Amino acid sequence: MHIPVLLKEVIKELEPKPGEIVLDATIDGGGHATALCERIGLQGKLIGIEQDSEVLRNLESRIKNQELKMNCDLILINGNFRDLDKLFDKAKIKSINKALFDLGMSSWHLESSGRGFSFQRNESLDIRYDTRHKTQDTRYKHSIKAEYIVNNYSENELINILKEYGEERFAKRIAEEIVKTRKAKPIKTTFELVETISRAVPDWYKKRRIHFATKTFLALRIAVNDELRALEEGIDQAWRFLKPGGRMAVISFHSLEDRIVKNFFRKKALVNEGKILTKKPILPSREELSVNPRARSAKLRAGEKLKI
Repeated sequence: MHIPVLLKEVIKELEPKPGEIVLDATIDGGGHATALCERIGLQGKLIGIEQDSEVLRNLESRIKNQELKMNCDLILINGNFRDLDKLFDKAKIKSINKALFDLGMSSWHLESSGRGFSFQRNESLDIRYDTRHKTQDTRYKHSIKAEYIVNNYSENELINILKEYGEERFAKRIAEEIVKTRKAKPIKTTFELVETISRAVPDWYKKRRIHFATKTFLALRIAVNDELRALEEGIDQAWRFLKPGGRMAVISFHSLEDRIVKNFFRKKALVNEGKILTKKPILPSREELSVNPRARSAKLRAGEKLKI
């Protein structure tokens, strides 16, 4: 079951009103969207974007079977929020009142996709959200699989990915072990990669609360899906479509994302284009964490576009 993160806080910061046009740039299982729809009503319009066509089909099926009730004018779009201008042009959307980005990974990707998002399941090293593109080396675009990066990138390129995207302290050792291992046999599955990482890191690193493979898998996911540049482009475009007085909320799940969001709102405030609504990021309450432990690293920031 999909549990929306920081739902009450999102509603409080966005203040959706009847008749408004709202963008849910990462609609996923529709948790936030259902609550937003309730507040904007039948006169309001919600544009839900999802880059994974399978996730979107699952959502459409749940709406059709009335498992989810969307009490507003709903437009569902399969695409990446970095292409907002093209997607909005196709849907004839000229402007919006509110925008939400929830950058968390779908439970479906971890548990059911079979694409190697979880190092606790033995699956192929894919880690793509959008699988429509054929595997080809276009460097840091979402058309390549993690398997290609692991087996073809140079040691230095692997070190850079693990350091920059995973902030992995043993990046060099892990990259060296990957290169050594793949010379004998390509690394094709999540478990094969976990075993490779295990050989590279010290024993004490394996006994910590956070799994020793976490940062490597995070780094590969970001590289494969070009997540950070997509985020920069997506929030910039959404801001341009926001009407004066409109609001944007972003839920991030690691420091690299949070830094991009924080700096974006700061820059808008510095040039008097925006007002920061959350001086510090809003974190999940103890009550929420007891129900949804996956929300533990979530941070919500929000801003308002000023009337010029």
